[in-house]
Amino acid sequence: MRIKDLSKIERPREKLISKGPGNLKDEELLAILLGTGIKGKNVIEIAKQILRKHSKKRLLQLEYKELAKIKGIGSAKACTILASTELVKRALKIQDETLPIIKSVKDVVAQAVYMRDKTREHLMVIYLNARNEMIFKKPMFIGTLNANLVHPREIFAEALKQNAASVILVHNHPSGDSDPSEDDINITKRIVQAGKIMGIDVLDHIIITKTKAFSFKENKLI
Repeated sequence: MRIKDLSKIERPREKLISKGPGNLKDEELLAILLGTGIKGKNVIEIAKQILRKHSKKRLLQLEYKELAKIKGIGSAKACTILASTELVKRALKIQDETLPIIKSVKDVVAQAVYMRDKTREHLMVIYLNARNEMIFKKPMFIGTLNANLVHPREIFAEALKQNAASVILVHNHPSGDSDPSEDDINITKRIVQAGKIMGIDVLDHIIITKTKAFSFKENKLI
């Protein structure tokens, strides 16, 4: 069914005019931003399809390239969505800086400081968006790290769930020696290779102790 085939009161724009935006469903609001549907599907059907795959919050966090790839959005509509959300952010003074930006080893350590005093090894993964903002962090493993126990699939399954552009690995050495072991190096290589296949960069692997931090990237091991 085309939008034109709906009664005027059911059309999103007319409904907004007569009842106000607060009375529209999520898909109707998105349909107004999209403007038109695609062959075989009207704009409301496209909006419903998009919202089934992407939560409202996540949709508004997507970059241009991610938005433009969604079927039914494309370049022009992605620009409309980004412009409208940016205008709202500015009006409400909502700044992107609410997400921690990870630029250095010091920034990583600040997110994993709890590991310094642990008596067992802990592995945590920091998930970043394309602007190097931390969107999620998750403890992945506790115990002595070895290649048989640390599985890249768990790390990257979460990366896909979070729509992360890159990850940083962090783990502690209770011994106080921040130098990587042979297992640390092998595990890191394995995860980096998996990331290349998935299209998700492993930016660094940081080993921390009570007083030190070792960066694989700074030491050219990544």
